[in-house]
Amino acid sequence: MDDIGNQPVDERMKYFTYLPANVYPQVSLGVYFVVGVVLIYQSIRSKAQGWVYILAGTAFAECLGYIFRTVCVYDTTFAMYVLMTLFLLLPPNALALVNYKTTGKIMEDSALAKPSKFWLRPKFVNWFYFASDIFSIAMQGAGGGMLTSTKGREAGKTVVLIGLAVQLFFFACYLATTFYVWRKPEYVVNQGPSDKSPAAAKRKVMVAVVLTTIILYLRSIYRIAEFADGYNGDIYSAEWAFYVFDTLFIFIAFLVYIALFVGPNFSKQRVAAADSNVVYDQYEAKAGPEDTPVNSTSRSDLVLPYG
Repeated sequence: MDDIGNQPVDERMKYFTYLPANVYPQVSLGVYFVVGVVLIYQSIRSKAQGWVYILAGTAFAECLGYIFRTVCVYDTTFAMYVLMTLFLLLPPNALALVNYKTTGKIMEDSALAKPSKFWLRPKFVNWFYFASDIFSIAMQGAGGGMLTSTKGREAGKTVVLIGLAVQLFFFACYLATTFYVWRKPEYVVNQGPSDKSPAAAKRKVMVAVVLTTIILYLRSIYRIAEFADGYNGDIYSAEWAFYVFDTLFIFIAFLVYIALFVGPNFSKQRVAAADSNVVYDQYEAKAGPEDTPVNSTSRSDLVLPYG
């Protein structure tokens, strides 16, 4: 503690402007740990592609944030506060990366002719939204670090607000792209073992990415209001607002990811099957249909079964 006018100043008040409640960080830590374990189990069981594991990684990153917040409840230091801020502010942005990748993979796997509109090309969707999210994460991370300094607080707030505003803009663009893909029947989703039909598989995946993107959008609006209100503002000083609009919202997003898990629709076997088809096409084009033996392996034989 510091002494100002003979009055002891609690370090927690210096950084939080309130005394952070106990128990809530520990409960949040436990909840997100369970979420991470469930997502790891689902990813392994469905033999999901590597990028799907970002979901579990994000849950464990949230755990780190609440570990640092738990430490701050008892002993708030500059280092702990910075780590807490970064690990609670940044990880949810990784969920947006998963959504961007999901839509990009749908467009890529559908193997349509080259779209006339550049914003419907799989590579553009993958890299454009990926780059925008990385930029937003970098801006928020830099601003979050500056917020911990009294001198750099105003500049840090501005940097974070720019990062969040950029994120909201690209969320809106992404939702427009996703609704277009959802509406067009030529974009298909691989059917998982629990999906009743390809249409049901597409509906499940689309609902998952749209719902979670809307949740992330609302969470970003809260964060913008928090930083715009200022360090000593009513929103920043309201701990309940953080646990409702950040902790609870992100938890609900994870529940959607678990209930509508996309791993079976983007499994490693399907990648192997697609590669086998490419090899078959190259052989057929080179040899010609008249050179293909009657008892040769057919395309369907080359597709690996799920699970």
